[in-house]
Amino acid sequence: MKKKIIYIIFFCILSKLAMAAATDSSSSSDDYLNQYKSAKNLVNRGKKLESKGKMKKALKLYNSAYEKLVEANKKDNRNPDILNYLGFTLRKAGKYDQAEKYYLQGLKIKPDHNGINEYLGELYVKTKRINKAKERLAVLKDCNCEEYQELKELINNN
Repeated sequence: MKKKIIYIIFFCILSKLAMAAATDSSSSSDDYLNQYKSAKNLVNRGKKLESKGKMKKALKLYNSAYEKLVEANKKDNRNPDILNYLGFTLRKAGKYDQAEKYYLQGLKIKPDHNGINEYLGELYVKTKRINKAKERLAVLKDCNCEEYQELKELINNN
């Protein structure tokens, strides 16, 4: 009888530990998703400010977004959307080499990612590598998307 009670107590403790671990991992998962969503919101707000010529304020938002994206990337370093925004925020800060690394990491995971292909193409235009930008444009050619049109226009204007 004592053995049976000990086993029951043992299994109850194991069950509680397992449930606590599951709760911790789901809150951790929620946390990184919240970091990503918050960063994406900051990027979008930064884009609006940038379109109004308020680059200094936009850069502050991009920097805040970058910090959140770094945290999200620690939890999920194979998410091409996170890598795309990491590249974007670094590119906007003028850190082209670092930005390019994140974009290329994202393309290894998802070679046809519209956002990465467009933004990497923009980086190539900015760094005077038009032939590489045209390679990104070729990837987007059949997407029938705004990313293709925007990159095409940028290339044509340079």
